[in-house]
Amino acid sequence: MSVVSAAHPALLVPSSDWGSLAPVLLQSVQETVVMVVVTLVIGGLAGLLLGALLYATRPGNLFQNTVLFHALNLMVNLIRPIPFIIFLTAVAPVTKAVVGSTLGTAAAIVPMTIMAAVVIGRVVEQNLVAVDPGIVEAASAIGARRISILFTVVIPEALAPLILGYTFMFIAVVDMSAMAGYIGGGGLGNFAILYGYQQFDSQATWVTVAIIVVIVQAGQFFGNRLAQRILNR
Repeated sequence: MSVVSAAHPALLVPSSDWGSLAPVLLQSVQETVVMVVVTLVIGGLAGLLLGALLYATRPGNLFQNTVLFHALNLMVNLIRPIPFIIFLTAVAPVTKAVVGSTLGTAAAIVPMTIMAAVVIGRVVEQNLVAVDPGIVEAASAIGARRISILFTVVIPEALAPLILGYTFMFIAVVDMSAMAGYIGGGGLGNFAILYGYQQFDSQATWVTVAIIVVIVQAGQFFGNRLAQRILNR
């Protein structure tokens, strides 16, 4: 029995033949790493800016702007609750406009980045809001500029919780990369569907699960250690 992969259309691989499956699995791991890293870099930066804007434009904050705050808040509230598997198809026209296709790793990165930026934005906002207002007032009292207070006082003060928030998002992005396999996005999700689920090959499925667990645990470990080191400074 053989299968043709959407991510590897020219490849015919018999089930349980690890001599043939191993190179496909390796490529799938590489695709997952690319999706996760690119999403976290772009979505992480966009989310940090979005969260900083949400925090700074809140009523009574550094750059109070009720219209902008409510517009950004509404956008986050509309996008964040959408299940990612539905969001993938909902933004397909945007994906095609950006990368020219709705299939493949590059196509999966577009909705992953948008969703990650929105969720990270809310995580950043919540952590910044938790910063002691007295610290902001003290910085203002000595004449620090508002933009300087935001990026050199508020964000550094919330750095450890932010790292934990980004660690949580790392795990969520790995999960999103797996779901992207449903639309031929490549990666470990695609591998598990094509060579595990569709071929009734539990071995391929469990190997994929094991690799994802290792990736997630490694990210959680390093995120927790980094946050702890910052807290202990």
